[in-house]
Amino acid sequence: MKALFLILLPVILYLAPKFSYSQHISLKTKNKIIMEKKIITSANAPAPIGPYSHANLIGNTLYVSGQVAKDAQTGEMVVGDIKSETRKVMQNVEAILKEAGMDFTNVVKTTIFCVNLADFASINEVYGSFFADNFPARETVQVSKLPLNVNVEISVIAVK
Repeated sequence: MKALFLILLPVILYLAPKFSYSQHISLKTKNKIIMEKKIITSANAPAPIGPYSHANLIGNTLYVSGQVAKDAQTGEMVVGDIKSETRKVMQNVEAILKEAGMDFTNVVKTTIFCVNLADFASINEVYGSFFADNFPARETVQVSKLPLNVNVEISVIAVK
């Protein structure tokens, strides 16, 4: 039954992006539960474009998949300038954090992928506005291309 659900999960995520839900999966060793995995999905973040979840909550640690500047309600990409794109990315991350009962104060690690490091100062300005203090660890990496031809993608790890 669990295997069938895992096979159907990408279809469910593709066909029903307008609602929020979570799914518990037990990680077992010799029938002993060692940790619970909870899949987090937010209606306020764009549906995944592949076979992955918005986020996975393992114990008290949340692993959020890379987010891009896609509007969850319209399905349209936010384009124009790098600051607008970064702001939408961070809003999508925020929606997923909220669905898991967290916010940016819980974020301990981020990864920023961008196609042009010349945009770093603008990305950093918007990114930084989402954190009051106690900034997370982070790396920023330039890549040659990102999904949907976006200019920036951000993933985070948060802890309750």
